[in-house]
Amino acid sequence: MACSSTAPKFTVRRRPAVLVAPAAPTPRELKRLSVFDEQYNLRVQISNLFFYRRNESMGGKDPAHVIREALAKALVPYYPFAGRLREHNGWKLVVDCTGEGVLFVEADADVGLEHFGDPLVPPFPCLEELIFDVPGSSAILNSPFLLFQVTRLSCGGFILAVRVNHTMADAQGVTQFLGAVAELVRGAQAPSVLPVWKRELLDGRNQQQPALVHDKLDEVLGKDIDAKASSSIMLSLDHAALRLRSFFFGPREIAAIRAQLPPHLQKRATKFDTIAGWIWKFRTVALAPDTNEVMMLGVVVNARGRNTASDGIPIGYYGNAFVVPVAISTARELCTNPLSYAVELVNKAKNQVDMEYMRSAADLIVMRRGQSPLFPAGMFALSDATRARFDDLDFGWGKPVYGGAAEAVGVPSIPWLTSFLLASKNANGEDGIMVPMCLPGPAMDRLVEEMSKLLRLSADVTLHQPHVFPAKRSAL
Repeated sequence: MACSSTAPKFTVRRRPAVLVAPAAPTPRELKRLSVFDEQYNLRVQISNLFFYRRNESMGGKDPAHVIREALAKALVPYYPFAGRLREHNGWKLVVDCTGEGVLFVEADADVGLEHFGDPLVPPFPCLEELIFDVPGSSAILNSPFLLFQVTRLSCGGFILAVRVNHTMADAQGVTQFLGAVAELVRGAQAPSVLPVWKRELLDGRNQQQPALVHDKLDEVLGKDIDAKASSSIMLSLDHAALRLRSFFFGPREIAAIRAQLPPHLQKRATKFDTIAGWIWKFRTVALAPDTNEVMMLGVVVNARGRNTASDGIPIGYYGNAFVVPVAISTARELCTNPLSYAVELVNKAKNQVDMEYMRSAADLIVMRRGQSPLFPAGMFALSDATRARFDDLDFGWGKPVYGGAAEAVGVPSIPWLTSFLLASKNANGEDGIMVPMCLPGPAMDRLVEEMSKLLRLSADVTLHQPHVFPAKRSAL
């Protein structure tokens, strides 16, 4: 079938989808999801793509065959993935561990890896063919949790596409599961990290008032959002007027940003803080909103590794374990203050997160159950997809040339709302971070000009040795 994209077309020949069940008997039981898993905005399917080059050491092995075989083995310890999602008592979500299996599609394309660009970054041509939506498979309830498609390329490489029901796992949970499949492909007898369910760890405490009051965000959300939104440059956009462009932040660009920060912040700010603060400030400058507009940057923070083993998320937990604390400022303050102002706000927002913060967030989720999520006019969210380590997944063909989000933006229906930090390389093969952005044409032109200024600054940066960032944790 030829793709319908406006990008250069190619033909994908698919075999009928099949169900891959666990390779051995598994328990038949109901397993309850956490309140984080049940959130309305997580009742979606998310897709990731992994591009692999031809590898002579694999001796002509068929990637579809070896991945499918390892997938069946991985579904034994990860048997909830082989079940189906049900509603229980009217609103709770449970996994019915039926052992039915996950969808698997085997395909061939008449193009090589070079067809998809250099460097490889979303949007990818003919995405709907690389991750085919098997009819009836995309429902959240009563459908397979996972859909795999292995597309062999004419160059001897292949593309692995994985779609997952977000209620079951976050990005790091998906990496953990795919890592288990990859280990089994490479000959392991069992995954090195065994799965842990324990979704009750992130349940709400049924309090009338959360222990931590997220007062600033509540104050903003409590205002007349409709009145604010009606005057916003963002929420009245015609999608046809939007432009998508990716911005590359290599070592020189990051060093040029850090050079503008005071010494104490240079020591404390992470690579994410540095890039996110720059994007938040100059995206706001480019949009030129009303000076009193409240601008918010949501930063996706994973709670793994933020507490001791006795009071944190255990190793092996693969459910949703992230929150989105928000940095808040008026447009005037964001645009007129030094860059350090934005970076400091980002750093403070994400460093709030610990297990107590997670429990408080769970209380809020319970209190707001049934309410539709609000997207204030000045909201923008960034997620560091590099922390999921998708680019490390080796199914025997080596690490992927690209591993990460299939879409260029997190929410295609409102593409200006979210973006990712993606591991990438520039035209010179230099490692760095790529950030796709979606903005109206005039705003995009202004952001490109700000990026040009940064590039001119970075030309004066001398890199004697790699910068040592603050010690990494599992979260941002």
